[in-house]
Amino acid sequence: MFNRIVAGPCSAETESQVFRTAELLSAIGITHYRAGLWKPRTSPDSFEGVGQCGLRWLERVKAELGLKVGTEVANGEHLAQAISIGIDFVWLGARTVTNPFAVQEIADALRRTNADVEVYVKNPVVADIGLWLGAVERLQKVGIARLVAVHRGFHTGCTTSIYRNPPQWQVPIEFKRRRPDIPLLCDPSHISGNSVLVETVVRQASRLGFDGLMVEVHCEPQRALSDRKQQITPEQLDNILQGIRFGSVQSDSDEMLSVFRARIDEIDRSLFDIVAQRMELSDKIGEYKKANDISVLQLNRYRELLSNSLAYAERHNLNKDFVKQLVELIHQESINRQL
Repeated sequence: MFNRIVAGPCSAETESQVFRTAELLSAIGITHYRAGLWKPRTSPDSFEGVGQCGLRWLERVKAELGLKVGTEVANGEHLAQAISIGIDFVWLGARTVTNPFAVQEIADALRRTNADVEVYVKNPVVADIGLWLGAVERLQKVGIARLVAVHRGFHTGCTTSIYRNPPQWQVPIEFKRRRPDIPLLCDPSHISGNSVLVETVVRQASRLGFDGLMVEVHCEPQRALSDRKQQITPEQLDNILQGIRFGSVQSDSDEMLSVFRARIDEIDRSLFDIVAQRMELSDKIGEYKKANDISVLQLNRYRELLSNSLAYAERHNLNKDFVKQLVELIHQESINRQL
């Protein structure tokens, strides 16, 4: 079971949304409340947060509900403003951790303020464990002792993955091996990018021994101004955590089946992408044949293609009849497109 759950909306949007979400989370036992105020979005047209005015909303949550509150900081000014209202923890986002200069600026600002805050360090955008460890080391060198690492997946450029940021679990496992002294949380929201997959990621994190979660929770996810697809409700979070504590209605075998099926879906999408690329290339060959008065059907080439495919099937223990039918179907479709 997890030692710590940090939950709250991707973005603080209004005072009522911040406080209502906090109330619902407090009711299910959450003690650490997160809300983004400054949002480093990819596009300047995206919602970039309410900024400093949201700090008083977090201050109210802390005063009236007794929750520890935190927000993301991307520079020294953000940090100073957050500390001014007694923020309990801050986190450095993936984009910030990717830039050592930005990390150093925040580290220096922490040293100047001498504030007693806990600092969460998300992994960088890319799977570079050196950058992640380096960010932690920069903070430790200025005297920050209360550090937490957060795994939020990595941008890979893969368009066929079921995840927004594929987890590449070997990276956080290696981080934990090198730095067992630092608590490691999982961010299933940014890994999944889809509320439907959050539970699957949470269960995998539990199996791998993560110390806790940082999860995006909104009182009305469908109305969220940022990342609405990946946010869940407080009730959904409670159900997920109860399932892990006491055994879900879904059996372990069913859960593993879901994981396997999700992986198959991912592979299938890759297969279709490859077939589409092959057809595009076949179309170009057809254009070349037409321009040079070459016959569409090239029997010698087909026999070579089939022979190579059957040899590959034998090496990889694939049924030769199945591979032969598959090659015939693909070849026939290529011919049809070239005619």
